[in-house]
Parts: sequence; C-alpha cells; structure tokens
Amino acid sequence: IMLVISSMLRLDLYIGIYALTYLRIAAFVWMGLVAAGLALIIARIALGKSSEWLLSANLLTLSATLYVCCYVNFAALIANYNVDHSYEMNGPGTSLDLFYTRSLGPAALPALDRFFDHQKKVFLADKRDPADAFTEARFRDEQKNWRAWSFRDWRLLRALDKRGPLVVPPGYQPAMPDL
Repeated sequence: IMLVISSMLRLDLYIGIYALTYLRIAAFVWMGLVAAGLALIIARIALGKSSEWLLSANLLTLSATLYVCCYVNFAALIANYNVDHSYEMNGPGTSLDLFYTRSLGPAALPALDRFFDHQKKVFLADKRDPADAFTEARFRDEQKNWRAWSFRDWRLLRALDKRGPLVVPPGYQPAMPDL
C-alpha cells in the first residue's frame, strides 16, 4: 500500500509539472483501485473472511468507482485544472496547452473563456481561435435534437448563454472555406 501511495504522490508531482490529462486521471483512479484492493486483502486476512467476501468487496468497490466516474465531467475538470494551474494565470506551473484544451470539446469552453478574459486584462491580447466558435456552433446544433439532451450539456449551454455567443457561424457553414 505504501508503494501505491508513493506512486500517487509521484503522479501528483507529475501533474503539477506537466498538467492534467485523461490518462493521468485514469492512472490515479487505477492506483486508488489497487490500494483499495490491497487494503481489502489485508482486511480479509485480519478478519478471517472468505475469498467470496474478498471478491464481492472488490466488485462493490469497482462498481462504486464506475458509478461515481459516470457523473464526473472529466473534460471540464481537466480544462479547469489546467487553466487554474497554468503559468499564464498564476505564475508557477506550465504554459497552457491550448491545442489539448480545445481538443477536450465544448466542456472546455468556459475554462477557455476564463483564460482569455484573464489574458485580455494582463496582456491586452486575445488568442481565441475561430475553431472555438465552430465548436460552440456544432454543440448548439447538436443540442437542438431532443435525443442529445443531458443535464451536463444543459448546464454547459446555460453557462455559454450567460457569456454570450462568440461570433458563431450558422451550423451549415463549413469549418474550412472551399478552395
């Protein structure tokens, strides 16, 4: 268990230096499951439980982890963490990888808005990419279909509406002009 805790601390340092990604979150969740499994093995030995108890406890732990992960918006979590801990926002840390943050999809738009608002105040510059407007337009078009509705997307749409639209082209307009 100490080795797993040591690995988690090392991963935390790695995230602090190189930013948060999906794979680093997955590694953290996996290490948590390994630590829980080892703790359950120790509990089985100490309490004299059966192998069936151990298997059931591990399945319950895995099920609870999957259940909790279903309700976490990892794209927004990653974008918010990376923006909040970027060099441009507070000094220490690494520069924000705009390409990766944009690749997280529409859930990253509120964090990018916060980043660009801060950039305008500090550097009087706006590095907003026209692709952000296309991402938002595509997201808004998808939300017109009633089958695409979800609580998470509804909250994101409300946040985007509060901010006001970017210069959003119609959804039928191609992302790249024809040459």
